[in-house]
Amino acid sequence: MNATTGKHATVHRMLTDEHVCPYGLKTVDLLKRKGFAVDDQWLTTRAQTDAFKAEHDVRTTPQTFIEGQRIGGHDDVRRHFGLKVRDPGATSYHPVIALFAMTALMAAAASYAVFGTVLTVRAVEWFIAISMCVLAILKLQDIESFSSMFLGYDLLAQRWVPYAYVYPFAEALAGVLMLAGALMWLSIPVALFIGGIGAVSVVKAVYIDRRDIKCACVGGGSRVPLGFVSLTENLMMVGMALWMLVRTVGSA
Repeated sequence: MNATTGKHATVHRMLTDEHVCPYGLKTVDLLKRKGFAVDDQWLTTRAQTDAFKAEHDVRTTPQTFIEGQRIGGHDDVRRHFGLKVRDPGATSYHPVIALFAMTALMAAAASYAVFGTVLTVRAVEWFIAISMCVLAILKLQDIESFSSMFLGYDLLAQRWVPYAYVYPFAEALAGVLMLAGALMWLSIPVALFIGGIGAVSVVKAVYIDRRDIKCACVGGGSRVPLGFVSLTENLMMVGMALWMLVRTVGSA
């Protein structure tokens, strides 16, 4: 059946004082945007929801019917309209794209606020330092998950497990100090060390051993594949440390 032929749809979704089904709201919104008149039927108690599922032999709600034909849940409705359905297990670069886009904009905004222009050397320095700080935040949100994933490929952590817990704190410390332009004698060696070890670990795991594993760079729940992104993160730290070293020596 053509997806836009039937212009009437009925959605049965759970809506109680304790729970508002987000997929029910998304389904209703999608149908309305597709030009359907929606009969929005609320299942207001657990008993009512269970009775509906038993009656229609379904495991979940919401359930959508178009012209009396059951389409299914939210993902099924998206498929009905030929829309993409998210695969929770699929690899994705979206987290790092979003992260680096925002940190670049933050650095540009800071540069504009201080210097009146977004294109400055300091903007590049701030971009790398802010990125290090944000990456550390993502790792520190769930350090156990991060450490477990990190131990899968980092060479030093595999030999000394506590390093998997130290790493995000070291990255945060180096990022904050580089952002402030303070204590370069501490931030430079820290960034060189963790960035250097990280780069070597990624090269070995991905380009020598040819392993297909996830990267812990944006936290333990990451679906980002280990490879170019993680290598870039580590090389950015090394490059920033070397630049700061040259600048510090030059101003001495």
